[in-house]
Amino acid sequence: MTLSLLIAGIIFIASLQQSLSGFGFALISMPILVHVASIQVAAPLVAILALLLNIINGYRWRDAFDLSELKRVGVWMLLGVPVGIWGILALDSHVVNWGLGILLVAYALFALLRPDVLPMVSSRWAYPAGFVAGVLGGAYNTAGPPLILYGSLRSWANQKFRAVLQSLFAVSASVVVLGHLLAGHYTRPELTRITYATPALLLGIFLGARLERHLKPTWLKKWMTLITLFLGLSLLLR
Repeated sequence: MTLSLLIAGIIFIASLQQSLSGFGFALISMPILVHVASIQVAAPLVAILALLLNIINGYRWRDAFDLSELKRVGVWMLLGVPVGIWGILALDSHVVNWGLGILLVAYALFALLRPDVLPMVSSRWAYPAGFVAGVLGGAYNTAGPPLILYGSLRSWANQKFRAVLQSLFAVSASVVVLGHLLAGHYTRPELTRITYATPALLLGIFLGARLERHLKPTWLKKWMTLITLFLGLSLLLR
């Protein structure tokens, strides 16, 4: 019971963050859940909640949806997801945790040190970005960093950024959930934790939608980056 309530609180904070900025759910929830439970508990739980979150937020920002980007990136994401799921099953948990820590620190440093003006890249970069995002989504539910980098280098507008990310996250999460389902990871205790966490997820989405217009996007990005850096370092120093 105590663990389920703690997980629900973590899910609430993470869903609020993503509902405000368009990303960050897994970047916040995964490293914290790894600390309080394990990667085997966190991965399937975050995957199914992320799927619900991305469907709802995708509907909120549907007017800025871009089908061409979804096709370009989505196919390669689908190829990468099974590789990531295999990784968390085959590799030692310490290796998996270290990998997540390195990913978070690398992303945070990029976000903090990136120049104001980035070069425009070809849409062909969607293929490696999508595959790496799929691998990270399958392993850690954190498909965001390579997609955020790709979107930044393609100069996506803010609303398009959020809409495209939600659709791509939903694609990744759908396959990840199916993989965990086939692997038998949704046990009775896991389903109980999901039941407790779902109302917290919905509350975070509701508050995020209400607060979105009152907060500056630049402030949210800086806050998200600092949290990500701290969580990544905490995993490496654990």
